[in-house]
Amino acid sequence: MPLIIKDEYPETLFREDGKRLDGRDLNELRPIKMEVGIVPNADGSAYLEWGNNKIYAAVYGPREVHPHHLSKPDKGILRVFYRMATFSVFDRKRPAPGRREKEISMIVADCIEPLLFLELYPGTSFEVFIEVMDADGGTRCASTTVAALALADAGVPMKSLVSSVAVGKIDGKKVVDLSGIEDKAGDADLPIAITWYNEEISLLQFDGDMNLDEMNEFLDLAKDALKEIHQIQLNTLKSKYIKLQEETLKQKDNKKGEK
Repeated sequence: MPLIIKDEYPETLFREDGKRLDGRDLNELRPIKMEVGIVPNADGSAYLEWGNNKIYAAVYGPREVHPHHLSKPDKGILRVFYRMATFSVFDRKRPAPGRREKEISMIVADCIEPLLFLELYPGTSFEVFIEVMDADGGTRCASTTVAALALADAGVPMKSLVSSVAVGKIDGKKVVDLSGIEDKAGDADLPIAITWYNEEISLLQFDGDMNLDEMNEFLDLAKDALKEIHQIQLNTLKSKYIKLQEETLKQKDNKKGEK
């Protein structure tokens, strides 16, 4: 992909061979890598590389609520703190959380809270800290995905995972998983998230120009992509426990050998 400095974008977002600037087809996701259990002092954690996005999520809880007046006597609460590192974008970002970060914190919390059995933890809180180390479009979707993975790693009872992706329109063509360039210079952007226990939409935002027929086509495109992302989440969780099982069996074999 060519280096794009600030707001200087190419005239077209497609190459001569019909592919996107990063070499992807219209319905192709950027490369995705997920890991869990990467923050030792957290109750659960996850790391996500999605294209050029690099995001950590750490979960702490259940624990005492501070300040106390925010606690609820009949259920626990979920608090999400989305932050972008000062070096995560081209122009150095101010260290203090801005309006956009507060908005995305609320969006992620609203997506995930219905999945949790918070009634099992009255008077306590679960806190999710999301740190974006490198941003390149779709960070709200990536953050929702990695936050759900971190909560699952923490062993928090959940009805299912939630997966999120942005679909949109660039140069009049419908595409999946917009990069940073496509997000800023494209015609439309539609972030969407699905909760898998009921396959209902838990996030749907829109920016740009799109008619109703296109909206239905976008939803179909998104669902296929979300299934792929969900499978990566499941495989990431399974791989951790398969590794733990293998290590346990190896330790047992070593003890038998010592006898």
